[in-house]
Amino acid sequence: MSLINTSVKRPVTVWMFMLAIMLFGMVGFTRLAVKLLPDLSYPSVTVRTAYDGAAPVEVEQLISKPIEEAVGVVKGLRKISSISRSGMSDVVLEFEWGTNMDMASLEVREKIDTIELPLDINKPLLLRFNPNLDPIMRLALSVPDASETQLKSMRTFAEEELKRRLEALSGVAAVRLSGGLEQEVHILLNQQKLQQLNLNADDIKRRINEENINLSAGKVIQGDKEYLVRTLNQFNSLEELRDVIVYRNGQTLIRLREVADIVDGYKERSDVTRIGDVESIELAIYKEGDANTVSVAQKIQAELNNINAESEENQLKVIYDQSEFIQSAVSEVTAAALFGSLLAMLVIYLFLRDIIATLIISISIPFSVIATFNMMYFAEISLNIMSLGGIALAIGLLVDNAIVVLENIDRYKAQGLARLDAAVKGSKEVAGAIFASTLTTLAVFVPLVFVDGIAGALFSDQALTVTFALLASLFVALTAIPMLASRQGFTQLPEEVTEAPKAKPTTTKGKIGYYAAMILGFPFKVLLSYLPNALLNFVIIFTRFFSWLFSLVMRPLSAGFNFFYRFIERIYHGVLKHAMSHKVVTVVIAVMLTLGAGSLFPRLGVELIPPMNQGEFYVEILLPPGTAVQKTDAVLEQLAYSISDNEDVKHTFSQAGSGGLMTSDTARGGENWGRLQVVLENTHAFDSVAGTLRETARRIPALDAKIEHPELFSFKTPLEIELSGYDLAQLKHSGDQLVSALSQSNRFSDINTSLRDGQPEISIRFDHARLAALDLDAPTVASRIAHRVGGTIASQYTVRDRKVDILVRSELAERNNIEDVNALIINPNSEHAIPLSAVADVSLQVGPSAINRVSQQRVAIVSANLSYGDLSEAVKEAQQILNQQQFPSSIQARFGGQNEEMEHSFESLKIALILAVFLVYLVMASQFESLLHPLLILVAVPMAVGGSVIGLFITGTHISVVVFIGLIMLAGIVVNNAIVLVDRINQLRKEGIEKDQAISTAAKSRLRPIMMTTLTTTLGLLPMAIGVGDGSEIRAPMAITVIFGLSMSTMLTLLVIPALYGIFDKKDYQQKASEQSNSDATSTLTTEGQS
Repeated sequence: MSLINTSVKRPVTVWMFMLAIMLFGMVGFTRLAVKLLPDLSYPSVTVRTAYDGAAPVEVEQLISKPIEEAVGVVKGLRKISSISRSGMSDVVLEFEWGTNMDMASLEVREKIDTIELPLDINKPLLLRFNPNLDPIMRLALSVPDASETQLKSMRTFAEEELKRRLEALSGVAAVRLSGGLEQEVHILLNQQKLQQLNLNADDIKRRINEENINLSAGKVIQGDKEYLVRTLNQFNSLEELRDVIVYRNGQTLIRLREVADIVDGYKERSDVTRIGDVESIELAIYKEGDANTVSVAQKIQAELNNINAESEENQLKVIYDQSEFIQSAVSEVTAAALFGSLLAMLVIYLFLRDIIATLIISISIPFSVIATFNMMYFAEISLNIMSLGGIALAIGLLVDNAIVVLENIDRYKAQGLARLDAAVKGSKEVAGAIFASTLTTLAVFVPLVFVDGIAGALFSDQALTVTFALLASLFVALTAIPMLASRQGFTQLPEEVTEAPKAKPTTTKGKIGYYAAMILGFPFKVLLSYLPNALLNFVIIFTRFFSWLFSLVMRPLSAGFNFFYRFIERIYHGVLKHAMSHKVVTVVIAVMLTLGAGSLFPRLGVELIPPMNQGEFYVEILLPPGTAVQKTDAVLEQLAYSISDNEDVKHTFSQAGSGGLMTSDTARGGENWGRLQVVLENTHAFDSVAGTLRETARRIPALDAKIEHPELFSFKTPLEIELSGYDLAQLKHSGDQLVSALSQSNRFSDINTSLRDGQPEISIRFDHARLAALDLDAPTVASRIAHRVGGTIASQYTVRDRKVDILVRSELAERNNIEDVNALIINPNSEHAIPLSAVADVSLQVGPSAINRVSQQRVAIVSANLSYGDLSEAVKEAQQILNQQQFPSSIQARFGGQNEEMEHSFESLKIALILAVFLVYLVMASQFESLLHPLLILVAVPMAVGGSVIGLFITGTHISVVVFIGLIMLAGIVVNNAIVLVDRINQLRKEGIEKDQAISTAAKSRLRPIMMTTLTTTLGLLPMAIGVGDGSEIRAPMAITVIFGLSMSTMLTLLVIPALYGIFDKKDYQQKASEQSNSDATSTLTTEGQS
């Protein structure tokens, strides 16, 4: 028994199965992760190594280069790059998609453990998240007009309480603090007094450590009790620290307070953060690489509410929450899908003018979507713009199969066939066609395995969701639709089935039992019999009433639409007749229209992925190297003030100095760097607000400023040119030369080079011969210089279970300038004092801020944003500028950034498009058992591409990965109408109808279902194409591509396919049918003769 027969004969089984699928689908939906987009960043591991005090060149040679060489052979490694900064090395390893990152991390750790790194470096850390991505949340802790004491207490509260509690939450990778004052005890040594006592900084450190210690002294047993013995000698106050004896000579005791000033101070500031003009503490929260942004943000918000409820004094404010944009964007695409569903249902009703039939077809939408959630859960697909966009795209397709089935069933009902027979026969007749059309749509997703990079990541979720939804809709079309259609019209009230009355008992005992059973059984009878019947009666009456009321309300619209459709139908019949009379002319006109549309293709812009407006942006500034953080903070305040009166600005947040920012971006580092975050009240006010900030920045001397948007994924700058070589001076000169050349073009903005001057440094080069003559050595002298200038942590001071560093260094007056450094005494315990200038050359130098390496080669990366135009035009212009430059022969140039990824993705997508069309042809050839008919049907594909090009040109939409995905999906959609048409022509010809008559009859009979399916698909995508709401920039291009492509293809298909069929199909179905009939007759006679 076939699936269709079983469904028609066993409706309860079908209902129960559908309810079970929907139940599991709803459970799966509640467990789906919510994201903005699929993971678009290559799986990566960052090896971060700290080497305090080392210059970039030393970091490169001693750390970055050995690590690169060691991990360069790890399996699955796609790209290796490194950034060597002052005191920090970041080696970034990018892996191929699908790499097991747990195993990769273990292998990386094993390789690192085999190399010998300097003994005084910290152990390399493996970061499983991309440090270049922005944190998912930023919190601020502030008090108006905060004093130094308040800034210290807020920083302490953030470190001890907030950071600890937030990092304990599941999914939080790290919390980094910025701003405020970090408490530190300063011991400022008076070097003259120390020399008089023949003491040095090492002596002071040793005495502090000796006095600030708790030790276990064993245990004492007294009787049957045991006592632990401990010496408690750690400092409990600064007074105890001040009273430490650092020198003893007979009865003379010298305490620390007599040779140094002990100050309860704070560490040197590396950053200043503000909300508006109020100084604050920032907590930047980073999520783990595979964690769900929305769920992590919800956990953080819940913990934040608890913290604010516990403390009235310290209130946290959310200044940035990435999950809000994600949830808004997902909600927008969900609303677009729901609105599209309603439009599709309206189209179905206007064509059928039957509310029951409309509901029967529309049932495929919720069932298929909910069933899709179930399959998404098992496939570990998140709810994101692309997966939900796939569902929105599928909504118009979900009803296609149901429309074709129900329309064919109604045709047989109109011919007088019984409901059950019409349902079975009508469904079986088109089962092959809808199965083939579904397979052709699904076939375009098979080449997905050949698409990698960003395109593959974007395409994967959408392809699978569309596949799941279409498979579910095919199941509904072959089961639920025939079952419901076979019952259509059964709206009579159900008759109560009553059993034959039983004889009443005659005995007293029997009567008592009889009436007791009636009384006790009455509630069950009401619950199991009367109530269900009453409920069913109510549903039937309500359905009748609703159907009548809806028909009454929709009657004017339905009548107007019917008049319009009849008008279109008459026009089509006339045009079809003319097209069949002039087949070659029809085909030539269609070809000319398609080529004309294709001529617009070179005029379309090209980009990797459309940028998204998130309602906020950053202004990143860079002042000359050596600028103090206070100066950077003042510049940021000036920028914020310029837009403080703008009503379109909600609030601003600034950070001067990189501080605790977790990034490996060389442009984001040092006290001369800052960032102003601007949150907009009106998202459309970006251009005006950004223009004001750019104008203000131009008036500030020596300021480099650029506009950036929050990074939701690790996309590089649109234009990047990598200059590779070994000589740093040549690389820097070539990079600066290219920056200057690009600056001459108005197309490029925010132009930067990665190889720039670093922090000015006082360079000390020892004369080893002089050192040896004075019985000194370089390490000892270098250590003494470090103690006096930078200071060293002698010990830690305990305050309420909190450790505070004790820093020992010289007084400020003794380390204020280069002359003070020259005058430093390098032999404090000797009879004759020797200044540093006697054994070393002290000079001012400027080294590189950082050294970038790509594929184990030094590079200078010149990057730029685009002021206008598309990426392909920008690359062409940049290539012309690059060709005009004369670099040394050792310098090689190549384009990277988004252009590199775009070329790689587009190449994969072109191959996928060709393979998709080929697979569609294979499916159709198998369905029709013909090589000709699939070729005729594939004519719809170039016509659809022409329509898409027209739509992109009209709307000003650039070609991107999203548009390419729409074109690939379009290749599987546009052939469906042609399949249904050609299949019907073949059926009529097999019945003996002449070719041209069969073509005309089939085209006229299939006009209604083709228009219905086209309108349901295009109107279902219309809300997405309009592009309203967050995230619309990335979902609108695909919808525009499909709508215009399908519309043009449908209009031409209804005319071109009949003409092409009439020209090229020479098969004689009548002769074949006659031969088959004669063969059957001969076989029958032979059988009868034998018997």
